[in-house]
Amino acid sequence: MTGLEKIAAAFEAAHAEGRAALMPYLTAGYPDRDRFLQDARQLLEGSDLLEIGLPHSDPLGDGPVIQASSQQALENGMTVRELFSQVRELASGGKPVLVMTYYNPVYCWPGGPQAFLEELAGAGGAGLILPDLPPEEADEVRETAARLGLATVFLIAPTSTPERLRTVTEASSGFVYCVSVTGVTGARSTVAADVPRMLEEARSVTDLPLALGFGVSDRQTAREAAGHADGVIVGSAFISLRAEGKDLGGLLEELREGVSRS
Repeated sequence: MTGLEKIAAAFEAAHAEGRAALMPYLTAGYPDRDRFLQDARQLLEGSDLLEIGLPHSDPLGDGPVIQASSQQALENGMTVRELFSQVRELASGGKPVLVMTYYNPVYCWPGGPQAFLEELAGAGGAGLILPDLPPEEADEVRETAARLGLATVFLIAPTSTPERLRTVTEASSGFVYCVSVTGVTGARSTVAADVPRMLEEARSVTDLPLALGFGVSDRQTAREAAGHADGVIVGSAFISLRAEGKDLGGLLEELREGVSRS
């Protein structure tokens, strides 16, 4: 199966079970390679997809928790080459593994975006989540990804205009990443009131699954998100637990209960 096919199958299976798909996020290489891989395997076992973030020194959308994890991973020697190695190990289990990365590492990779995407496909990755690449400037990435069967996921937010919603969703494949807040990543106690409107407007212009992230942190916020979205993305809450040296299993089970619509 291609990455796109794996993503579609994951959302379809979750829908058939009467729930939203659950997609945890982890920072690649944090707190170290072995612990990261252990955490990632644990989360993959109990979820539908996995998003792993390539650490970046100048993040635009990451809150303090993920920023700190990225800084530690970089100090430990995390590299793009190592990212592909980690993706290969995790994708071998069959579930879709997507990479969230700012565009600079893709653009600067030897051989450019085409070579980066070929490496990702060769490692078994399912696609890229690109928070800072305007869809209007993404033709090379989108065309190469489509040829390789990889998803290109762009982001919408509550501030997105109807015209922007159409532009972003038409450029996306696999699913659309829906940002729940006008701000950076981080755990929050409730889902913003304007999220249902954003998702309703997005559904009017795309048939792709809508996955909601930024702010989901517990059973209650997962339940609120699952009431409107096809997928629920959770990152900072898991990173915080790891920073405190706590097991991730309890939160994973709580979120699994939250995304169920039964």
